[in-house]
Amino acid sequence: MAFKWIWGYLKNYKVKLVAAIFLVVVCSVMVMVAPYLSGVIVDKVIINKEVNLLIPMVLIIVGFTIGRALLRYGFIMLLENVSQSIIFDIRGEVYNKLQKLDFDFFDKTKVGDIMAKMTGDMDAVRHFIAWVIYMAVENGMTFIVGIILLFTINVKMTLLLMLITPFIAYFARKLSIEVKPNFTAIRNQFSKLNSVAQENISGNRVVKAFAKEEYEIEKFNKENEEFKNRNLTAAKVWGKYLPIIDSLSGVLNIVLILVGGILVIKGELTIGKLVTMNSLIFTISNPLKMSGWILNDIQKFSASGEKIIEILKEEPKIKNNKDLFKEERVSGNLEYRNVSFKYGREPILENISFSVKPGQTIAIIGPTGSGKSTLINLLCRFYDCTSGGILVDGIDIQNVKLSKLRSSIGVAMQDIFLFSDTIEGNIAYGKPDASFAQVKWAAELAKANDFIGNMEEGYNTIVGERGVGLSGGQKQRISLARALLKNPSILVLDDTTSSLDMETEHKIQKSLDNYYKDKTTFIIAHRISSVMQADKILVLSEGRIVERGTHNELIEKNGYYKSVYLNQFGDFDTEIKKVVG
Repeated sequence: MAFKWIWGYLKNYKVKLVAAIFLVVVCSVMVMVAPYLSGVIVDKVIINKEVNLLIPMVLIIVGFTIGRALLRYGFIMLLENVSQSIIFDIRGEVYNKLQKLDFDFFDKTKVGDIMAKMTGDMDAVRHFIAWVIYMAVENGMTFIVGIILLFTINVKMTLLLMLITPFIAYFARKLSIEVKPNFTAIRNQFSKLNSVAQENISGNRVVKAFAKEEYEIEKFNKENEEFKNRNLTAAKVWGKYLPIIDSLSGVLNIVLILVGGILVIKGELTIGKLVTMNSLIFTISNPLKMSGWILNDIQKFSASGEKIIEILKEEPKIKNNKDLFKEERVSGNLEYRNVSFKYGREPILENISFSVKPGQTIAIIGPTGSGKSTLINLLCRFYDCTSGGILVDGIDIQNVKLSKLRSSIGVAMQDIFLFSDTIEGNIAYGKPDASFAQVKWAAELAKANDFIGNMEEGYNTIVGERGVGLSGGQKQRISLARALLKNPSILVLDDTTSSLDMETEHKIQKSLDNYYKDKTTFIIAHRISSVMQADKILVLSEGRIVERGTHNELIEKNGYYKSVYLNQFGDFDTEIKKVVG
């Protein structure tokens, strides 16, 4: 499978590939010149005293040696160029595929496994193109041309030498068969090792906070030990067969010296021809020795290629259907119609129905795990409903182009991710052509401008990976500014102010009053203060809407909402009036 797959890329560079292989073949023939002429020098110059032939012969050998070196440089550079170009294409294709895959794939696939495919597996493929292909052709041609030349010198001796080659081929084949499962195991273990390292590096602050360094070292050492053992198991296979292959190759030299010497004594072979055959013995022994290593690398390529193919064969479950929505962007008329969702076999949402219009704010509140964020994930089509449907402007969102749907939704996510970029770059991520004035406007709305201004580099401050160096509240406000700058039809604030004090939260709510007017706004929160002024509040519990209404209506119902309200505020009505304003 891997060979058919890689050929699809190789044929795009067939001119360079054919040229490189042609040069390999020429070099494989040229390498025979020096051994052949060495025998001629012995017979003609040394024995027959034809001294005038010495200089021309030496010059020919030197010329062919230099010419072969130049041609060898040429095909190595051609194959390196082809290999780098193909890896560039494959890496780009894999990365593009990753961008198209949906949440379900990333939920089930470890980052370490993906990184192993993007690094180690890619390098194994590049090595196959740049080295294994030419080594296989070079050794194959050397063997064939060498055998032909040996037959022209002495048939009896060559047949005798050929009797040993089937044994070498047998053990080389055995090596190839036994080593492949080991390479697959090595590659899988490398993926696990990568995952442990990646998780530890990403979560280094948690590790240190809980003083779990020793535990993490032990966990890494366990996977590292297993990786070492997998490699040692593969090495045992090499140790089992390569010495046999090398020893049988060495037997060729012994046979040649013993039998060749007898033939010289009998006068059936000249000394010069024996020298030539001795010089050409490498054309049999070297390819047979290399066959084990070449087959070894071919199996390594096969194992790595199959892992890359796995990603390329992945198909997103969330796809564009017929794009029946003709407007440039959605207006924000939304309806959830009997929506249910299961993650695997686990029910997350059940029979959710409600509607909301542009300019309205709908709040969602409920205990952890009640399905609040899932409601929004379905709206953005990060997942599709198991049953029921979500309508936008009267059309099922599955009939709206994904890019059009998502470009109309601005999300300040609960799980904040900031890129290793400037603060300005992070805010402008959803609208890269935004002017600095627009970026600053969004930051002011999110009440982020003041703390950004106090930084030494201001908006040009480089944010550490995942926002390292910023407080939770600062990251939340940058995330909010990023969503606001997008100027979406539908705005989703998923627990956006949980790390802020109530005073800052209230200021943000006030600054966004006008911003909300023409937008459909979802507010997901645990704080009552965040949802009190919403046009409609939905209370979720175990995936069901158990209460709905305005703040006052829910207080009167004396249910879950009121219990949360009393728990957070008590009965201090005066404090509530301050919050409401």
